[in-house]
Amino acid sequence: MTAVVDRAGAENTRQQAAPGKWQRGRVIAAAAVLSALVMVAQGAVPNGAGNLGSLVETFLPWLGVSVPVLLVLAAVRRSATAGVAVLLPAVVWGSLYGGTLADKRAADGELTVVSHNVNDENPDPGRTARGLVVSGAALLALEELTPRTAPVYERAMAGSYAYHSVHGTVGLWSKYPLRDVEPVAIMPWTRALRATADTPKGPLAVYVAHLASVRVQPTAGFTTARRDEAAVKLADAIRAERLPRVVVVGDFNGTSADRALRPVTSQLSSAQEGARAGFGFSWPASFPVARIDQVLGRGVTAASAWTLPPMGSDHLPVAAALWL
Repeated sequence: MTAVVDRAGAENTRQQAAPGKWQRGRVIAAAAVLSALVMVAQGAVPNGAGNLGSLVETFLPWLGVSVPVLLVLAAVRRSATAGVAVLLPAVVWGSLYGGTLADKRAADGELTVVSHNVNDENPDPGRTARGLVVSGAALLALEELTPRTAPVYERAMAGSYAYHSVHGTVGLWSKYPLRDVEPVAIMPWTRALRATADTPKGPLAVYVAHLASVRVQPTAGFTTARRDEAAVKLADAIRAERLPRVVVVGDFNGTSADRALRPVTSQLSSAQEGARAGFGFSWPASFPVARIDQVLGRGVTAASAWTLPPMGSDHLPVAAALWL
């Protein structure tokens, strides 16, 4: 009898000592609040050592993954506090990106632009060229051309594009006459060009750029110095552009949300932001997690923006239909 009483007393003691559903899960709740704060105020994340701010901005939409993860943890912990707290990042993510999931594309557009980092190690550039021709783009920009692959693209697309120019590792193919084509010095070797395309609506300045690559390293963090320097030089060229209508395309190795690219993006509008259907992630092609390939413009309006299927590169081609 005494043993039974002792066990009952111990059980009551444990129940009294165990935290209730409103006391459990405070760490999970704190993580939910932190996730919401980062989404709302990502600009406050410092960009000092390791460029943490730029790294967060590159993958910012993926913070939404924290919502289902934290919900599962809250359920496992049986924590009402955590469950309520997780509503905060859910609401914030919905307000920031809910509209992204709606189809904002229009049916028309006067000019289609495609940009593709074709990969300098592309095993079949001829196949890639044929796929790009099928897109029907009036302007086609390629990055990561090499002395080996550039002639392949020139031959494969000669019948569809009467005009083209290659400078260094970038090239522009056009169905409209091109003039005033010249390299843009953004790096020690040529990775950008500028041309005037004589469209039926008048001259259009076209920039094709491939900014320097970035790396995430355990000791150095998000290394972006060369890319950021190239972005500043590209921004200077765009700022000096005299034509009222400008299109800037290419592999920026960064998203339009990355603060380090604001010298460029603050002067232009993103076609993907203006006429998107989804996030338009372009890299890596096997499982895209970020849109680092851009179609930007000034004096033009995006009607539609989308990505094309994989074409033998580690990037997806990006496309936009524009009103001039």
